[in-house]
Amino acid sequence: MIGKLLAGRYRLLEQVGVGGMAIVYRAVDENTNHFVAVKLLRPDLANDADYVTRFQREAEAASKMTHHNIVNLTDVGLDGENRFLVMEYVSGKTLKQVIQEKGRLSPRAATQITIRILSALQHAHENGIIHRDIKPRISWSTMKDISRWPILALRVWPMPRP
Repeated sequence: MIGKLLAGRYRLLEQVGVGGMAIVYRAVDENTNHFVAVKLLRPDLANDADYVTRFQREAEAASKMTHHNIVNLTDVGLDGENRFLVMEYVSGKTLKQVIQEKGRLSPRAATQITIRILSALQHAHENGIIHRDIKPRISWSTMKDISRWPILALRVWPMPRP
């Protein structure tokens, strides 16, 4: 898939993550020349109605999120059999990588990161989204040391209505 142009716009540059349902690529938006992250439903799941529904549900949930600690969804598309979501690209290291490199975080740093993650989760909850996959490898720290929580990289589900 590297080098593929999706929807005449997003050129896939490198794979940056893989999960049970999707593969995430760093890409360039050829209309704006900005880097983006493209989450592509795995090809072997493209014709599975359950996974297509889950992927669409994730897009709908992510579209409700506007928060400074949550990566923004910018586009949703279909290119042939390829279903994809486009989000802002966050460069930096995951929390897991930071902990592996530096070891134990100071209480102050751990508290700041926790507050940012909880703020993002509160926003998701207030928008009817349940987060089901919290882990250090999906929280990024940017060069400005602002933790961003990529809600699109997570399993999100609408909350049951009473």
